[in-house]
Amino acid sequence: MDDRQFRNAMGKFATGVTVIATEVEGEGVHGMTANAFMSVSLDPKLVVISIGEKAKILDKIKQSKLFTVNILAADQQELSMIFAEQIKENKEVVFERLDGKPVLSGSVVQIACEVSAEHVEGDHILFIGKVTDIKIDDVEPLVFYSGRYRSLAEEQPVTI
Repeated sequence: MDDRQFRNAMGKFATGVTVIATEVEGEGVHGMTANAFMSVSLDPKLVVISIGEKAKILDKIKQSKLFTVNILAADQQELSMIFAEQIKENKEVVFERLDGKPVLSGSVVQIACEVSAEHVEGDHILFIGKVTDIKIDDVEPLVFYSGRYRSLAEEQPVTI
């Protein structure tokens, strides 16, 4: 199988869209759009993010030893595009704070983490994050499937 076939196959898994953010003292906040995120453990509360070895944010997370996961809301597609560098013009993005870490206002979920471990796997680094705080908002998520942004359909009643 070639790289394109693999990417196309992985794109058939519908995911939420996140912005991973970190902050290095004196250098400000850095972020990137990602869908490679999952929960790992309830006790202790752990999540994992997967960052490509060529990603600009990689060294920033290694330096800061912290990151946040912002699960984007349906109305935050533009933020996803900004942090995926699909929008090239400079747009100011304002970050709030959760446990002292940078988060995006209006996200479905904001998760503040401290790096507890990192693992090299293929051309990515997996960062295990110990969750230090979490904030949940009751809004619809932004969804990504087959290379396109989507929204959730209304729930249909099931009759048996």
